[in-house]
Amino acid sequence: MAGVGIASDNWHAPCSNPGMDIAKPSAVPFWKRRRVRWAIAAASLAVLAAIAAFGLGRAAPSVARNELWIERVQRGDMKREIRASGTLVPSDIRWIVAGATASVQRVAAQAGEQVQADTLVLELVNPELQANLQKAQASLAGAEADMAATRTSLASQLLDQQALRAQAQSELELARIKAQAYQRAHDGGAISGIDLRQSQIAERQNGERARIEGERVAAFGQNMAAQLRAAGARRDEAASALDIARRQVAALQVRAGIDGILQQVDVEPGQQVEAGAKLARVARPDALIARLQVPEVLAKDLALQLPVSVDTRNGVVPGHLVRVDPAVRDGSVVVDVAFDAALPAGARPDLSVDGRILLGTLKDVVSIGRPSLAAPDGSGTLFVLRSGEATARRVQVRYGGASSDRIEVRAGLAPGDEVVLSDTNRWNGYDRLRLR
Repeated sequence: MAGVGIASDNWHAPCSNPGMDIAKPSAVPFWKRRRVRWAIAAASLAVLAAIAAFGLGRAAPSVARNELWIERVQRGDMKREIRASGTLVPSDIRWIVAGATASVQRVAAQAGEQVQADTLVLELVNPELQANLQKAQASLAGAEADMAATRTSLASQLLDQQALRAQAQSELELARIKAQAYQRAHDGGAISGIDLRQSQIAERQNGERARIEGERVAAFGQNMAAQLRAAGARRDEAASALDIARRQVAALQVRAGIDGILQQVDVEPGQQVEAGAKLARVARPDALIARLQVPEVLAKDLALQLPVSVDTRNGVVPGHLVRVDPAVRDGSVVVDVAFDAALPAGARPDLSVDGRILLGTLKDVVSIGRPSLAAPDGSGTLFVLRSGEATARRVQVRYGGASSDRIEVRAGLAPGDEVVLSDTNRWNGYDRLRLR
């Protein structure tokens, strides 16, 4: 019985407390659990710490005042000038080129020498040109002989035609006289009507023959003129070929062409040159202009006849614009300046010069020294010092007309403000600068 009771007890025990074996699901939300709340708090603290550290790292940088280019904003008239550098170049330059393929035999003059128009500079050689010259001479002689023979032959034929015409006219006159005599004889009853009729027919035949021979002479005269013109054209063609051959041979003796300075010689003895190759350059040293390089951003207002002051390092000479290159090369526009006064002593080609091109004057405007990246009619930001402050704040500025060293300010600045014009790219991430 005891054994049975134990079995009974063991069988009922699991049923008396079923919660001990089956886990119930929790009713607490995930975001309210203690561990999750601690994780969220830690992440928030980390974010706040990063923000605080970032804010500390972005504090306004400090810079010594004497290390910056600071200028006060001004109001008044502003001259719009473009500063440009360049060189003096001859206005009258002659490039000597090869007229045909040849070899350089001798250099007769050196660069830097004073030359006249007929000064020999180079001697070239080309045997083929000499042969062509002789052939052209022979061709011209042959063409002239053919023309003479043609003229003689045609003149002889014309005489034959004229003789036939004269004979026909003579026979016509005889036939006319005979017909008139027969007419009188017939009227007197001396001859029959048949003989009269025959004489009249003979007169008409001779008249027609005389007319035909006259037309032949006129037609032959036209044909003769045409043949002579053709022969003359062949003669002229041969003469033209001879002239070209002579010019090519003469071009082997290379001469300066103008009075001036032989600036450069680009060949050496023994060198082979092709037709059209540059051989040398001659320039007149007394006719110089200034060739300046104007920055592209300032070139839009350039116009001919604008006044220019050119500094030759030995004096300032006034001039005016005579040419503006329509193309932009390497960020610059090339302009030529003609001088209105004599150049000082020592001025020579390739001398470095500086020019100031006066575009005009802006009346009563706010202006500052031109920052390096400021463009006309553009905008940008500058660090500005207000009165009594030691911190420069970044300000949006709108620009107007520009000069090489100054620029108009249309918005953002007021007269009396101090502006940092130095390159501030290293502080692009900051809105303030502390000056010490």
